[in-house]
Amino acid sequence: MKTAADSPCGVCGPTLGWSDCCAARFASAGNIFIIVLLLIAVVGLLGTAPTQAGEPERKETEHVVKVGPQREIKTLREASRIAQAGDTVEVDAGDYLHDVTVWMQAKLKIKAVGGRVRMIADGMSAEGKAIWVLRGGAISVEGFDFIGAKVNDRNGAGIRLEKGNLFVRDCRFLDNENGILTGGNPEATLEIINSEFGNNGHGDGQSHNLYVGTIARLTVIGSYFHHARVGHLLKSRAAENHIFYNRLTDEVGGKASYELELPSGGVGYIVGNLIQQNSTTENPHLISYGAEGYRWPNNALYLINNTLVDNRPQGGIFLRMKPGQQKVVAVNNLLVGKGKLESAGPGDYRNNFNVDWDQFVQAVREDYRLLPNAGLRYKAVEPPIVPGVNLRPAKEYLHPRSTRSTGGVPLSPGAFQTSTPP
Repeated sequence: MKTAADSPCGVCGPTLGWSDCCAARFASAGNIFIIVLLLIAVVGLLGTAPTQAGEPERKETEHVVKVGPQREIKTLREASRIAQAGDTVEVDAGDYLHDVTVWMQAKLKIKAVGGRVRMIADGMSAEGKAIWVLRGGAISVEGFDFIGAKVNDRNGAGIRLEKGNLFVRDCRFLDNENGILTGGNPEATLEIINSEFGNNGHGDGQSHNLYVGTIARLTVIGSYFHHARVGHLLKSRAAENHIFYNRLTDEVGGKASYELELPSGGVGYIVGNLIQQNSTTENPHLISYGAEGYRWPNNALYLINNTLVDNRPQGGIFLRMKPGQQKVVAVNNLLVGKGKLESAGPGDYRNNFNVDWDQFVQAVREDYRLLPNAGLRYKAVEPPIVPGVNLRPAKEYLHPRSTRSTGGVPLSPGAFQTSTPP
C-alpha cells in the first residue's frame, strides 16, 4: 500500500489524492519562485537607474550638500551644521557676505562650482577668530576667496586651522589680518596648492600673509605671496616645511618684513622659488631661520635652485641664521643684489652666483628667466640626495599661482629653467 512517503511532496497519501495535492503544492511553490525572481529584477533595475544628464554617478555612501542663493541651503553656516563626515559641500559661485562658521567634521570636501566663491567677512567672524574656523579632521577647500577678516585681537584670519589636516587648492586670501592662521597642534598638517596670499596683515608686524604654528608639516606649491602689511609673506614654525616652486615677491609699494621666516628651525626644503625683497622694506633680511631658537629635534635648511632678489639700494641680507645645532645646504641659487649667502654662517654652499639684473629677460617685470645666451645657463650641479624628498627641480612657478614641468631640460642655477615666459 502506498503511503505519504511515496508521494512526490512527501505529505499526501491515497486518501488525499496524490495528483491533486501535489499539483496544488507545486503550483504554490512555483508562484513563490516567480515572485522572488520579479523582486530581484526590480531591485536590479533600481540599482542601475541612470543619473540625471551631465551628473556623474556617485557611490551610495557619498552625500552632496548643495549651497547657493537659489537652493534650499543658502549659507555655508547652515551647511556646516548639517554636513556629515565624508560629505562633499558644493557651493554655487557668487558673493557670500557675513557667512562665517565653524567646521568640525572628521572628513569633508568643500568646493566652488560654476566659478569663484567669495567669502566676504565685512566685520563678521566665527568665534572672534576667522571667516572659517576648522576644528575637525581631513578637510579640503577649493575655489574660494577669503576677504576682509578682522577681529578685536588683530589676528583675524580667512581660515583658522586649530586641528586636523587642511588641503587648500586654487584659493585666494586677500585683505585679512592673517591669510591662514594655524594653532600649535603637533599632529596638524597644512597643504597649499596654486593659491594666492596678498595684502594681509594688521600693520603691527604681528600678523602675516601666512602664519603657521608648531604643526607637523607645511607644504606650499605653485602659490603667489605678495604685499604683506608690515608682517611676513610666509612665516612657519612647522617641524617640516616643503616650499616648492612659489613666488614670494613684495613688489612695488610693498612693506613686508621677512619674505620667508622659519623662526623655530625645523627642516626646511626651499626649492625653485622666486623670492624678492622690495626697496621700501623695513627689514633688510629676505630669509630668516632659527631666530627664536631651534625647538625641533631635526633642524636643516635646504636652499636649492632659488632666485633671491634684493632691491634695497643699500643692500640687504639674503639669509639670516641663528647659530646653533643646524645644517645648511645652499646649492644652485642666483643672488640678485648685494650680499652673500655665506655670511649667514657655516654650511654647504655650492654653485651660488651673484648676478646683475641685465642677465635676465625682463627683471623689471619679475621675469627672472636667464637670457638664452647667459653664461650660467645649464650650469647647475646636482643637488644633494635626501631620502624621500626630490631636491632636483621638476617644475617651475607659472604666474599667476600655478606650475609647469621643466620638461627635462638641463638645469640652470635659479628658479626658472625653461625659455618660455613665466
